[in-house]
Order: sequence, then structure tokens, then C-alpha cells
Amino acid sequence: MNYIEALEKRYSVKKFDIEKKVAPEILEKILEAGRLSASSLGLQPYKIYVVENPEVLKRLQDAFYNPSQITTCSHLIVIASKRDIEEQYIDGYFRHISDVRNVTMQTLEGFRNSIMSFRDNIEKENLLHWNEKQAYIVLGNLMFAAALENVDSSPMEGFRPEVIVETLGLDNEKEKVSVTLALGYRAEDDPFQKMKKVRKPGDKLFKYI
Repeated sequence: MNYIEALEKRYSVKKFDIEKKVAPEILEKILEAGRLSASSLGLQPYKIYVVENPEVLKRLQDAFYNPSQITTCSHLIVIASKRDIEEQYIDGYFRHISDVRNVTMQTLEGFRNSIMSFRDNIEKENLLHWNEKQAYIVLGNLMFAAALENVDSSPMEGFRPEVIVETLGLDNEKEKVSVTLALGYRAEDDPFQKMKKVRKPGDKLFKYI
């Protein structure tokens, strides 16, 4: 399946086939696409939680305004954005760069200073908003990779974050649940798969300059 066919087939599933689970090797590929996502400054200011335990998924049902995806999905991905970018987080990032690229910390000092300047001159609320933008880049890549692997998905924002925080034991002071993505395989009786995809035609969407 090429990527255009995959995107044409993709839709936000409302009901998954509860008997079909995403194989570990396929899930690993999808998650790797998320790991490799573009991230401004390379900081990846988020954490990706992968919920596969049926009991935990059951407890998460009350978090969602429309729980049909949660009651039937194979896996639920929860992307939580950092509320801040602490100096120790930045230091860890540069130690990792140093190790991976086999360069000294001194050669990275200019880049580190520019990131620190960015962080120090942005309001905390705007920083969280910036971090969440990075999370949505990950979301797009996860959905795209899933479609290419013939795995169905449903991105969801309609949830009670406090329930997810409590159920997964997250630190709400340090991270915010930004968006979730259910994975699985569409149920035969999900009527939405029969509907034609509705998107703007190219001449309404693109403007060549």
C-alpha cells in the first residue's frame, strides 16, 4: 500500500474489533516513527505512554466522553507534554548528543546557550503551548505510520485529563496530557468506514505563489 492509498483508507475509527490486537513488532514500528518525529531544537518535550493492559484500559473508560474506542481498541497512546523545560533536562539532552555524536560538551556550548536563552525568554504558558505543538507532530507521525502498517487509529482530545493522570500515575505538576491515540483494527459494524472521506479539494486548499 502506498502512502496516498493508506491515507485515503484512514479514518477516525469509532469502534475497533475487540478480537484483533496489534502485533508487538508492528506496534514497535509505529512507536519508532513517533520516536523519530521532527522536534523543534530536538528537545522532544513530551512523554509517550503506551497502554496495553486490559485492566488499565477498562479503568480509563470513564476518562473519555465517547468511550467506544477505549472499550474496543488494542492499545491507547497517551502523549503528555512537559509543562516546563528544566535546565537539568537540557543538560541531559546535551550529554546525549555528546555521546551519540562523539563530540565534546564544549563544542555544543553555543547551541546550549541558544536553547537556554529561548527557554528563559518565553512565558511559561507559551512554553507549554510550544511543547504541545511538538506533541502534535508526534501524533501525526504515529497516525501516518499506523496507516502504512494497515493499523487503524483514532486521535482523541475529548477526555477528562484528571482521570488519565490518576489512572496512569502521572505527575500533573510536571506534565499535561495533550492528546491520545487509540490503535487497533476497525470493526466490521463500524458504520463510519462506509462514509466517503470529505476533504477540501486541492484548488480550495492550496495556493501557489
